[in-house]
Amino acid sequence: MAASPEEFRGQARLPRFASPLRYDLRLRPDLASCAFSGAAAVAVAVSAPTRFLVLNAAELAVDRDSIRFQDLAPSEVVQFEEDEILVVGFDRELPVGEGVLTMDFTGTLNDQMRGFYRSKYVYNGESRNMAVTQFEAADARRCFPCWDEPAFKAKFKLTLEVPSELVALSNMPVVSETANGPIKTIYYEESPLMSTYLVAIVVGLFDYIESSTLEGTKVRVYTQVGKINQGKFALDVAVKSLDLYKDYFATPYPLPKLDMIAIPDFAAGAMENYGLVTYRETALLYDELLSSASNKQQVAITVAHELAHQWFGNLVTMEWWTHLWLNEGFASWVSYLAVESLFPEWNNWTQFLDETTSGLRLDALAESHPIEVEINHASEIDAIFDSISYDKGASVIRMLQSYLGAERFQKALASYIKKYAYSNAKTEDLWTVLEEESGEPVKDLMTTWTKQQGYPVIYAKLNEHDLELEQAQFLSDGSSGPGMWIVPITSCCDSYDVQKKFLLKDKTDKMQIKEFIASQSANGENNQNIWIKLNIDQTGFYRVKYDDELAAGLVIAIKAKKLSLMDKIGIVEDSYALSIACKQTLTSLLRLLNAYHDESDYTVLSHVTSVCLGISKISVDATPDLNKDIKQLLINLLLPAAKKLGWDPKDSESHLDIMLRSLLLIALVRLGHHETINEGVRRFHIFLEDRKTSLLPPDNRKAAYLAVMRTVSTSSRSSYDALLKIYRETAEAQEKSRVLGSLSSSPDKDIVFEALNFMFTDEVRNQDSFYILGGISLEGREVAWIWLKQNWDYVLKTWPSSSLISDFINYIISPFTSEEKATEVSEFFANRIKPSFQRALKQSLERVRISARWIDSIRSEPDLCQTVHELLQQEV
Repeated sequence: MAASPEEFRGQARLPRFASPLRYDLRLRPDLASCAFSGAAAVAVAVSAPTRFLVLNAAELAVDRDSIRFQDLAPSEVVQFEEDEILVVGFDRELPVGEGVLTMDFTGTLNDQMRGFYRSKYVYNGESRNMAVTQFEAADARRCFPCWDEPAFKAKFKLTLEVPSELVALSNMPVVSETANGPIKTIYYEESPLMSTYLVAIVVGLFDYIESSTLEGTKVRVYTQVGKINQGKFALDVAVKSLDLYKDYFATPYPLPKLDMIAIPDFAAGAMENYGLVTYRETALLYDELLSSASNKQQVAITVAHELAHQWFGNLVTMEWWTHLWLNEGFASWVSYLAVESLFPEWNNWTQFLDETTSGLRLDALAESHPIEVEINHASEIDAIFDSISYDKGASVIRMLQSYLGAERFQKALASYIKKYAYSNAKTEDLWTVLEEESGEPVKDLMTTWTKQQGYPVIYAKLNEHDLELEQAQFLSDGSSGPGMWIVPITSCCDSYDVQKKFLLKDKTDKMQIKEFIASQSANGENNQNIWIKLNIDQTGFYRVKYDDELAAGLVIAIKAKKLSLMDKIGIVEDSYALSIACKQTLTSLLRLLNAYHDESDYTVLSHVTSVCLGISKISVDATPDLNKDIKQLLINLLLPAAKKLGWDPKDSESHLDIMLRSLLLIALVRLGHHETINEGVRRFHIFLEDRKTSLLPPDNRKAAYLAVMRTVSTSSRSSYDALLKIYRETAEAQEKSRVLGSLSSSPDKDIVFEALNFMFTDEVRNQDSFYILGGISLEGREVAWIWLKQNWDYVLKTWPSSSLISDFINYIISPFTSEEKATEVSEFFANRIKPSFQRALKQSLERVRISARWIDSIRSEPDLCQTVHELLQQEV
C-alpha cells in the first residue's frame, strides 16, 4: 500500500484500487470571460485497501476545501501537473465498497482545440464565442477531474448552466430545463456506461434539421445559423448508415438520439463522441452549388466513419491506447463498406486503395511503428493517430475479411460486439472471437501484421513450371529489414476465372503453375502472352516485385485491358515504390507508365497522376537537364483523358468524371502545361467579375487558383490579392480551403514567404494551417525552411498539439532531397526536440535521405535519357 503521493508519479496508468461508477457533473461555462466552473460528485468503488484516491486533472484549479469522500475531508491534496494527476490522501484507510467523492473546480475555455475550449463564429456580423469539448485522447481531465482512461467506463449525468438564448447539447437528451433570468439550467438523461474521452458538450447559437431512422431514433444535424441547408446531405447519409450498421453489427444503435454538429475551430476532421458527433465544417457541410464532388465524398466517408464508432469504439471500447487501431482501422474500413452500399456508382472499394497506398508509404519507413504501440505516457498518444492506425489498420482488416470471406467475417464481428458491449476489449479478444467463429489460425496470422512494423515485398520469379516466391521486409531506403509475415497470397493467370490462394508462412515457397498454364493453353492462349498477377485486387498489405519476364507480361495485359482497376493501381504503385527504393529503375517505371496511355478511369488515374507528380518533383533535383522532357512525357500521358473531358461539365457525366476533370487539370497545372495554365487564368478572371459564372464551377476552381499562382510574382501580384479577396468574401469553409491550398504555390519566394506569414493573422484558423503548408511550391522549399527556423518558438506555442505541429515538420522538411539538408535540419532540432513531434521529425529526415539515395541511383541510369526521348518520339 502506498505511503506517500510521490509514489504515484511517473506511472503510465492510474492505479486500479478504486474506480468510478457514476459521475454527476455540473458545469457553468462563461463565454464572455472564457472560463468555467464545475462541481463533481463521483460514485467510486474502492476495491483494495488504500489511503489515497488517484485520478486525472490537468489545467484545473481544484478547490481543496471542497473535497470530501463520504464525510471524510482529505489530509493532503497534491496535483502533479506533468503527470496530470490529482492525489487525494486521507488520514485513515478508506473502507472497501462504494463511496461518493465530491469537489468543486474552475478552468479556462482555452483556444487550443482540446479539453473544454472556445471556438469563434460570426453571428449578425459580430464575432462570438461558443464552448466546445474535444476529449480524445486524454483531455477530459482538462474539463473535470476524472479517471481519464478508456477502461474506466462509468455512467455520466450532466447538468449545464448556460445563457438562456443559447443551444446546449450533450451526449444524452434533455430531461428538463429551468430558467432563471439570463441563465438556464439544463438537466440531461444519465448515459449508459461509457469512457471519459467520449463525453461531449457544445454551447452556442445553432439551427438544426432532423430525421429518424427506421427504428425511430431521432437524428439531427446542427449548423451555424443560416447554413442549415448544407446539413441535408450529411443527415441523409447518417440515417441510412445507422440503419445499415444496425443490421451489419446485429445490434441496435445504443442511444436514444444522435446529434451531429459543425464546429468552426476543430483540430481533427471529426470526433465520434457518443450521441453528439462533432465535425469541422468541411467534413459535415455540403452545398449543391458551392461544394465539389470530392467534398461530397469526404462528407459521406467521414459521417460513415464516425457513426461506425458508435458501435466500434463507443459501445465496445479499446482497453488501452495500444489498441487504438481497433477503433480507427475498423471505422475506416467499415465506412467504405457503408458508402459502397449507399453510393455504388462511386466505386468506393477501388478508392479504398488510396488508404492502402498511404499506409504502405508510411510503413516503408524505418521510423514507422507497429499497429499496436506501447504507450507509457498520455503525451505519446496523439502521435499514433496516423496512417498506420487508420490506413494500415483498415487495410489489414480488408485483407483478413478477404481471407475469411465476407459472411464469416460479419458473423464473427456481430458476436464480438455482443460479447464486449458496454465493456472494453484488446486486439487479442477480437482475434479469439474471429478464430472461434471461422476455425482459421487468425491470431497467428494477424499477430505478424499488428505486433511488428512494416510489411513484405514478395519477389516472384518464373522457373519453368514453378513460380518461386520469396518474402523480405520492404523499406524505402533500399535496405531489407528482419521482418517475416504470414502472407495471404492470391494469384491468377491470364484471367480471373481460376484463382489460387494460400498462406506463405516461410521465407520462400513455390507455386506450381503447370495447371494454370495448361488451363489457358486449352483455351488456345499463346504461352508467350500469358500474365500472372499476385495479390489480386490488392487485398494483401504487401508489394510484389516481378522478374523481367512476368513484368513484361503484365505490361501487355495492361495495354490489352485485361486487368481489373485495382490490379492496374497495384502494379503502378508497387513499381513506383520499388523505384524509390532503387529496386528497379526510373527508366522501367516510365516505360510502365506509358502502358496507361489511354486510361480513362478516375480511380486508376488518381494513382497514375500521383506517381507522375512524384517523378516530376524528383527529376527537378536528379536530372535538371532532362526535367523539361520528363514533364512533357508525363503531360502527354495525361492529356488525352483531360482533352476528352475538357473544362466544362456535361449534364449526364458521372460523379467520378467530375472528380477526374479536377484531378487532371490540377496535375497538368502542376506539371507546367502552358495551355491548361492559360485557360485556368482566363477562366479565373471571368470568375472574378462574376462569381456565379458557369465557366468555373467549384470542382475546377482549385486548378484555376493554382494556375494563376504560377503567374504571380512580387512585381505582378494582382492575382494573389484577388485570391485573398475571394477568401475574405466567402463564408464557405471548403472554398476557403481551396484558396489557402493555392496561396503558397507561387514560384516567387517572396510570395511564398507572405503566404506563410498569412497563417499568423487571425484571418486563418489554426486548424487550417496545413492547407497553406501543403501547397508550398518546389521553388519555395528553402524560404519555407528559413521561415520555420525564424518562427519556431511561436509556431510551437501556437500549434502545440501533435497533429498540428507535425504538419509543419512534415510539409516543410520532407520535400528536401540532400544529405546536407538532412544534417542541417538535424542540427537545428538537436536541442529543440519534443515528444509531440519527435516521430514526425525522424520520418521527415528519413524521407529526405531516401530521396537523396534515389537521386544518386537515377543519375547512374545509363538508358534514362534515351528512353525519355524514345517515348516522346512515340507520342508525336
